[in-house]
Amino acid sequence: MAIFINRVLNMKQIKIIGFDMDYTLVRYHTEEFEKLTHQLAAVRLVDSFGYPESVGKLKFDFQRAIVGLVIDVRNGNLMQVSRHGKVKIAYHGLQPLDYQQQKDIYQEMAIDLRSPDFKSLDTNFAISNGVLFSQLVQLKSEGENIPPYHQIVQDVNNCIDILHQDDSIKSRIIGNFKKYVMTDPDVAKMLERYLDYGKKLMIITNSDYEYSRKLLDYAITPFLQKNKSWHDIFDIVITFADKPRFFERKGRFLKIDPESGMMSNYEGKVEKGIYQGGNFEKLQKDLGYSGSEILYLGDHIYGDVVSIKKTCNWRTALVLGDLESEIKGLIQAAPVQKKIESLMKEKQALEVEINRLDTMRYEGEKVPYNEINTLFGKMDELNTKISENLKEYKVFFNPYWGEILRSGYDESRYAEQVEKYACIYMTKVSDLYQYSPKIYFRPYHRTMPHEEVALQGGDIA
Repeated sequence: MAIFINRVLNMKQIKIIGFDMDYTLVRYHTEEFEKLTHQLAAVRLVDSFGYPESVGKLKFDFQRAIVGLVIDVRNGNLMQVSRHGKVKIAYHGLQPLDYQQQKDIYQEMAIDLRSPDFKSLDTNFAISNGVLFSQLVQLKSEGENIPPYHQIVQDVNNCIDILHQDDSIKSRIIGNFKKYVMTDPDVAKMLERYLDYGKKLMIITNSDYEYSRKLLDYAITPFLQKNKSWHDIFDIVITFADKPRFFERKGRFLKIDPESGMMSNYEGKVEKGIYQGGNFEKLQKDLGYSGSEILYLGDHIYGDVVSIKKTCNWRTALVLGDLESEIKGLIQAAPVQKKIESLMKEKQALEVEINRLDTMRYEGEKVPYNEINTLFGKMDELNTKISENLKEYKVFFNPYWGEILRSGYDESRYAEQVEKYACIYMTKVSDLYQYSPKIYFRPYHRTMPHEEVALQGGDIA
């Protein structure tokens, strides 16, 4: 697929390219991965957190959550929020909140995501986390002995973290790579092409070395044509980076022996090799590059993109795998979208005419009421047709939440972060293979509302 461009990025000026590993350099079968996480977390909540037996029997529903949702910790709701902070869709447990319920709770105020009352779901485990949270709230509403909402949020987060740290998840993935991991030969081709063009490559991942080694042995090494191993591809590999803290505070580097996996304290210059921990300041200083010469690709909007833009001036690229099915939906929905746009133009023309007649009447001119009433009648007919087409349009996307990057008519909060912090974004890393390593990525010119009016020859006086 194409690379989507938010701001100018001249790849000729990029000297080193860094990659996150999980869900970036290596893709997973998302539904299988999230299902595994959900099932293990549900059982662990029963065994270690004292939740009722019914929790361990919960069935995973992949459609019940998407990346970028927000949990209302105080009220126990899962929400989709627009870029303006307005709640557009909300569920309490598995039950949707209607417009009036949303209005009563949130009073149409902008949601401040800096408040501890709200938690964003934008990590690798956003879907399993969101699904499990919703199911627990549903059980609580049905009378099960489930803790308060804030405790549910904390328990689910802690549970998933523990599963990740104690290798409960990773051991199962290693035991069945074929089930959970996608292989893409174009990734290896893309990496070798960048090497041929003189780019230096590195990995910065939160995963440990042993897991990283086995995963890269499976997903990268077999597809290399000019090199024997992924070890030959990457100048620097940093494991257990603890992002976003890697970009936010100073940490010590440990040097890893690639054969034994043994670690030792390291105070020297960070150069070709495998490390654990550390921080971006020393890494960048030792590499000798300016931030604008470094491009980093990752899938986590905060840990891989936002934190970089807030602390250093590296260039950023977001890998948003969930967007692939959304783009297919947009293509299928295009004929319906054209109908909606045509109907909206008719509606806007009616609104202009109603406004003209109403202004004339206010200024003392005689305007027959039936003329305005007729226009309002046509408006009602158009609204009905638009509503029918909108229902047809929604069929092509997630049945509960719709699009990831849209929240009703507005862009979603997640889309706002993508646009603001990611220089470019794509559905998978191998999309870069379609482009020369010397390409000049340039965004389309975007028109603001006043520019649009001027371009259409409208009256802006």
